[in-house]
Amino acid sequence: MKNVFKKPISGTPLGIAVFVFSLVIIVFSSGCKKNSTETPGTQPPPIVPPTTSDVAFWMTTGDQSILFRKQNVALNWGAESNDYGTITVDANQTFQTIDGFGFALTGGSADVLAGMTASAREELLRELFSTDSAAIGISYLRLSIGASDLSASVFSYDDVPAGQTDTELQNFSLGVDTVNLIPVLKEILAINPSIKILASPWSPPIWMKTNNNSIGGSLLPQYYDVYANYFVKYVQSMKGQGITIDAITIQNEPLYGGNNPSMLMSAAEQASFIKNNLGPAFRDAGINTKIILYDHNCDRPDYPMSILNDPAARQYVDGSGFHLYGGEISALSTVHNAHPEKNVYFTELYTSSTGQFSVDLKWHLRAVIIGSLRNWSKNAIEWNLANNIYYGPHTNGGCTTCKGAVTIGSGVTRNVGYFIVAHASRFVRPGSVRIESNIVGDLQNVAFTTPDGRKVVIVENDGTSFQRFNIEFNNKWVTTGLDAGAVGTYIW
Repeated sequence: MKNVFKKPISGTPLGIAVFVFSLVIIVFSSGCKKNSTETPGTQPPPIVPPTTSDVAFWMTTGDQSILFRKQNVALNWGAESNDYGTITVDANQTFQTIDGFGFALTGGSADVLAGMTASAREELLRELFSTDSAAIGISYLRLSIGASDLSASVFSYDDVPAGQTDTELQNFSLGVDTVNLIPVLKEILAINPSIKILASPWSPPIWMKTNNNSIGGSLLPQYYDVYANYFVKYVQSMKGQGITIDAITIQNEPLYGGNNPSMLMSAAEQASFIKNNLGPAFRDAGINTKIILYDHNCDRPDYPMSILNDPAARQYVDGSGFHLYGGEISALSTVHNAHPEKNVYFTELYTSSTGQFSVDLKWHLRAVIIGSLRNWSKNAIEWNLANNIYYGPHTNGGCTTCKGAVTIGSGVTRNVGYFIVAHASRFVRPGSVRIESNIVGDLQNVAFTTPDGRKVVIVENDGTSFQRFNIEFNNKWVTTGLDAGAVGTYIW
């Protein structure tokens, strides 16, 4: 720490007073700062004894002075109202059941996690996936079927020499994923056996494609049945490893063919594949894994709705998946309202190495955690779980700026995505139900009843100044406040 004094202070009363005041400032500052490499729950004990409170309050601020820390304030229910804006929580109005919150366990994530010492990896995985008091309780993971662009190299589960095919899938093998991804995933499942897993392909084997290339192209019609069996073998092979795939999407970002790997698939092609190939193949194999269609941006709700409007395809579909690199999050409600019998899921949005913590915290809390859940999503999945200090591994042509929840180098840095998800995953456990709460001005929020009967409200101050407000429940109030850009989770 920089020396506070330019020269010695004399023993005069004024000098002693200045010295004591400076020490108080130093102690106060050191007790309030927490950098992003600290593990939640391990900061020094508070200077004052804990305050009795009816409502627990966890906060993260945009300036990072407070990072997912329980606040030592008294939030006790009272019978008198005031003139502040009020978020009213009504547990009698219920909406969708929540499956969970989490990240994509990419091949690159698994590689950097596998490179840690066993003890360091176990400690980090427990912090991420356990439901213990010092953990954030991630409850949902997304995997890639074969390589994604955040894998160290491009591969599928049935690669053959150029010019050859394997229509019987005799060479099918989980191969590359058995090295790091599956072992790391098994360690995660040992910590949280009930975690839900969604799996998505970026590309089928290139011999099935029109351009015989990992980038772009489309699925050749003569291989529709073969590709359906490829999905069957994947689900069965993972089950043989003790890993249950809860759901699959048919193609990651089917309207973008510029990633490595990637593939284009029109809505008409996806509808045909579902009703004539994949749906019947899952049915005949006795596979209960959910089929989720689309898995792309909110600017094209017509894509999933056109498939859901086809009764022959709809019978096999559980719901639709969305990203938010385009469009508005309200597209989820558009699709839900057209087909309320089908689910909607939020499956991807990334934070960038070039982004600002304060901006990303606000945007992702508002759009992903609060926005997608207020628009009927059963989950919220951010993109990459972990990266190295170079924002890799990634394929040649893959994302070079995708920032994980954690960066693993000589130590572990907890990035903004970690705190975005933590505010929901730790408290809104699977099986929670969204309940009614009103938006008050810039105070974006969403509320839940958890399986153990607790109420949880996540609030983000989307304004430009500190805002004081009330939370009302059963005709009683607590008064609280948030800085501009801050997020608070309230639990009672």
